Amino acid sequence: MLEAKLSQPMLLKKIVDAIKNLVQDCNFDCNESGMALQAMDNSHVALVSMVLKTELFNRWRCDRNLALGINLTSLNKVLKSLQSDDLLSITAEDTPDVISFAFESTESDRFSQYDLKLMDIDQEHLGIPETDYAAVVKMPSSEFQRITKDLMQLSESVAIECTKEGIKFSCQGEIGSGSITLRQHKEVENPDNSVEITLSEPVSLTFSLKYLSNFTAATGLSSTVKLSLSNEVPLMVEYPLVDPNATESNSHLKFYLAPKIGDEE
Repeated sequence: MLEAKLSQPMLLKKIVDAIKNLVQDCNFDCNESGMALQAMDNSHVALVSMVLKTELFNRWRCDRNLALGINLTSLNKVLKSLQSDDLLSITAEDTPDVISFAFESTESDRFSQYDLKLMDIDQEHLGIPETDYAAVVKMPSSEFQRITKDLMQLSESVAIECTKEGIKFSCQGEIGSGSITLRQHKEVENPDNSVEITLSEPVSLTFSLKYLSNFTAATGLSSTVKLSLSNEVPLMVEYPLVDPNATESNSHLKFYLAPKIGDEE
């Protein structure tokens, strides 16, 4: 059976909030190493990939591989009851019809339990190829959110250009044009505010701002975001999910977005 206690209970709530507008139904794949999901949006333009390793759980037991088919709108309704001071427990049988969520308050004697019906989702698991990206940019996640929000006022698309000078976001719409450039810089006192660029060759690609804006719903999960780009391949937007007691994390929420080609709108 599956028994799990998240060390950061609000993490799951924030993840579901971040992806529910992109994907509706998906399998949560559970095994001895943790929990993962992978799903595409209906238009097959964007892919979501999440990995929660066992280090993010106070308790993790999974006796056999389980694919738990869940409707994210329904899961979001259940998790709305989760309070910031609650302990979250997740359980499911070996051949489950439901998945159970228990919320136990650390501040009062309140205990809540919800059983969510599972779905049989026939979902193809896509092999994401390992890519040596030409440009990798690590930046504050709040800055990335602000850029997409500002440029959406002008256009539906954004050109992202990465050179040794920095990373430039530019757009052109009916009412005008705009551009925002971030140059590489390091902040010693607050490293999360740094902009780090690793570049092997210049990259210039155009993407839908609507999708990028959807991705930034994950801003609350991480203080930093990593953009990985290569010409003619999908952009990877990665939010690391870090255990507060660890310096690094193997857990993440990643979004992949196909670039626009030519005059495509």
